[in-house]
Amino acid sequence: MGFDIVRDLPPALHDRAAAWTFIREFAGSWGLPLAVEDGTPEAELAEAEERLGLRLPAAVREAYALFGRRPDLHSNLDSLLSPGELAVEHGALVFREENQGAARWGVLLDDLGGDDPPVHVRADLADKYAELWEPWTDRFSLAVLEIVLSESTQGPEELCDSRDLGAGEDDELARRFALVPFPAEGGQNFYTAPGVLLSDGGGAWLSVRARDPETLARFRALLPGDWVNA
Repeated sequence: MGFDIVRDLPPALHDRAAAWTFIREFAGSWGLPLAVEDGTPEAELAEAEERLGLRLPAAVREAYALFGRRPDLHSNLDSLLSPGELAVEHGALVFREENQGAARWGVLLDDLGGDDPPVHVRADLADKYAELWEPWTDRFSLAVLEIVLSESTQGPEELCDSRDLGAGEDDELARRFALVPFPAEGGQNFYTAPGVLLSDGGGAWLSVRARDPETLARFRALLPGDWVNA
């Protein structure tokens, strides 16, 4: 039957083994196949644990072992930290940073005992006393799925583009394209159509990835606007 993002995602939302299978199949389907050497070696993970004085949860280890050395899948815009960059800050293991330092994602130290613990996000605010770890996803594997989907729309210019969403255009996306059944994080929704994956950036910013430049050109014509890479 081939890979279908809408059909194949739901099982991955509830089972981390299914999440890793989804990522492998997603990567292969979009011309980004994973290889054994794309994973972070065990020695690097063990070194990070020794440096930090803690044990990484199973889901964290499995995600890095799957695609830790594939920044094209996890760090086109925001950055998944390498094992050597993992840090403990404000009571959490920080593993991801927003591209302008506006936020960080982490696993609370109190949750590290779980195999697939929740993920929280902490905004960088002018008032440091107002900064708090806010809930992001119920499981680390769910955060990884969000990372792969969102970062894939921020890839090479020949396959990806973005522009502002005008008033009401987020509703138009919902009418014209298939909603990807992913729990919206920060208001972000994903949509798909043959050969394209879309992110609405919370209703303010549209990002798209196409399978090839020709499909991207057709999509721009379908939704004309001030595209960044056009």
